[in-house]
This record gives sequence, structure tokens and C-alpha cells, in this order.
Amino acid sequence: MKEKPKICIVGMGYIGLPTAALLASNGHYVHGVDVNQNAVNKINKGQVHIVEPDLDDYVSNAVNNGYLKASTEPVESDVFMIAVPTPFHTNKLNTKTNSPIPNIDYILNALKKITPYIRNGNLILLESTSPIGTTNMVAELLQKEEIDLDQVYVAYSPERVLPGKIMKELIHNDRVIGGINEKSTKVAAKFYKSFVKGKVAKTTAKTAEMVKLAENSYRDVNIAFANELSILCDMQDIDTKELIRLANRHPRVGILEPGCGVGGHCISVDPWFLVDTGNGIAKVIEQARRTNDFKPIWVLEKIKKHIAEFKIKNNKEPSIACMGLSFKPNIDDLRESPALFIAEELNKSFKIQAVEPNIRDHESIELIDLDDGLSKDICIYLVSHKEFDGIKVKENDLIFYGGSKWNLKKLQ
Repeated sequence: MKEKPKICIVGMGYIGLPTAALLASNGHYVHGVDVNQNAVNKINKGQVHIVEPDLDDYVSNAVNNGYLKASTEPVESDVFMIAVPTPFHTNKLNTKTNSPIPNIDYILNALKKITPYIRNGNLILLESTSPIGTTNMVAELLQKEEIDLDQVYVAYSPERVLPGKIMKELIHNDRVIGGINEKSTKVAAKFYKSFVKGKVAKTTAKTAEMVKLAENSYRDVNIAFANELSILCDMQDIDTKELIRLANRHPRVGILEPGCGVGGHCISVDPWFLVDTGNGIAKVIEQARRTNDFKPIWVLEKIKKHIAEFKIKNNKEPSIACMGLSFKPNIDDLRESPALFIAEELNKSFKIQAVEPNIRDHESIELIDLDDGLSKDICIYLVSHKEFDGIKVKENDLIFYGGSKWNLKKLQ
């Protein structure tokens, strides 16, 4: 493979665009592909359609220097990377576990798009979170198109970056590379070593796929423990934050902070892939997922009860602001966000407005600025955005992150 191979990345979202911008900044010619024409237009102007620290500078420089372009169609390249979403099938459940079934249609559509452009010597990389066996299935589909897998290399490498730190972690995090055969693994590992400073670990495609699912399932299980503790503490009128602080003094205990649920396209999704694969065996993983899915419903009921008590005490409908809508602090990503779910459910019964510093508008929730939000009778703190640090909360405000009990003097 060339020292500076030309790269085509299908999917210009939260992983594809940062990866494209990073590779372009290293002198690679990168062609980004996305079905969203608006995203394509913005990228070609050197602009971004997602919020991620430093990404705008990377994209602007890459486009202005001629190393990054985007369109809705692929082009001939040396490396093809697929970084598209893998959601669930709508209205379709695993009959044994009553759990969601992964949908890889976006991967298959991306593969169909790039197949006519694949030539001998090309490297095909799958970065989308995938059910175990997907990479091998991709290879089989390429074989059916009479592509010689002795001359074309296919591998899987899961991204493992933290939104808000993507540009840094793409470079410094370790990577796991799994090819369909030893040669594919070797070629893919060499490519990642050209721009990754973290260690590159080589394995099989199926193992690499399961590594991604295991990592996020591990995190989901630990968050579920913290979220369940917060519910138990509320029942017993115990300060969750104090409990966790004291329990974590044990040298082998490290309880996480609870929140109003788990969101994003990784932790709230990936464990279901293992549940579906296990077909009734992954009981701990399944229960953790259900616990975390229950937490926003529990939070919603707490809020409704609080509003009802306010109305009785003050003989009026309260003005309400939800503080934060994204699935985690300091980003604009609303995918699977428990905060957004809570705000939208409240909006069905009450007049809800929201303070979300990272987005400009929303189709169902009216957005207001911070000062306007703080003036409301009840502020419901759902996401610990940096803009909320040090704010003095009012008597009727609620906080649902950090293990805090309500009505603290300020957010910590």
C-alpha cells in the first residue's frame, strides 16, 4: 500500500468526520461520503454539522488545503472505511429475550456503494459497531461480487472515543484490529499505526467485534449499579453522593456517579447486540440495560410528583426549564438521550422549555438562554454542562446527576 493512501470514508457523522479530518491533517487525500446533502455541503465549505471540540479547525484546514472533500457518492481509493450507524430494527424484537435486534442495513448499503470502486490492493475497514460475525459476512458478500480476498484486505477496528475528546482520543487511544485473515490484520494494523500513537493490538475480526460490545456492556453494567443505588438511596432518604464517596474509600470499590439514564449510540445500544447474540444467556448484561432504561422513567415520575406538590403549595402552574438535553455533558449529541426523553415526556403534560447550550433549536422543545432558564420556578438539571457549574439552585429546583440530593446551595 502507498505511504499516503487515498481514503474514502462512508459516513460523515460523529466518528467518520473526525477520522476524515484527522487523516486529512496528516496529508492523506480523503473523500467523505454521506447521504445527508446538507452535511456534504457544509463540509465542502470547511464547516462542521456536529459539535466536537477542535473539529471545526481540523475540517476547515483540511478543506482549505485541498485534502478533504465530500459528496454523496464514493470514488476510487486505496482505503475504504465504513463508519455508518447500526440502529435496531423498528417494531422487531428477539422473541426469546424480548430485546431489540441489530439492524446492519446501513453497513450493507455502504458496502453496496463502494463495491464497484474496489480494486486489488484495497483495504476495506469496518468501524461501525457490529454484531459478531458482520466483518466475515462483509467478506463473503465481496466474494460473491467476484472480489479476490487474497488481493483485497478486510478488517474491523472499533472506535473507542469519548465525545468531547474525540480528536485527542483518535490519536492516543489503543486500537484493536481484527482481520478476516492474518494478511488483512497485518495490512490494517500497519495503516492504523501510521496515524495512531496508542498501541495497536492484532486479533481476529470476531474477537475485535466482541471487544467493542464487551467494553460498552461493562460500562453499562457499572452505570446500572450506580443508578440502582440512587433509587434505593432515595427510598431510604440517604444522600447518594455521600454514600458513594464513603463506599469508594474501600481500596477495591469504585462506584460511578448515577445520572438520569444512559444515552448515546454506544453504551445504550451495544449491550443489546450481546443480548441478541446470547439469546437468553446474557442475563446480567440484559438486566443492566433494562435498569438503565428504567432510570429516566423513574426520574420522570419524581419530577411529576414534585410539580404536583408545587401546584398544591403555591396554587399555580409552575414555569419549568429542563437544563440540558444531550446524552452527556458539553456535546450536541441527542441520540438516545434520557434527558431529551424526559423533557419530551414532560412537554406532553406541562409547558416545558429547555436550556441546551450546544444546539440552536429543536423540533419539539422550545430552547431558551441560560438566564431565562434560571428565572423559571423549577429548574430540572439533567445534564452537567459546564455552563451550569457553580450555579446556585433554588428551593424548588431538582438535580439528577452526580448523585446529588435536591436543593443544594450550588451545583458541584
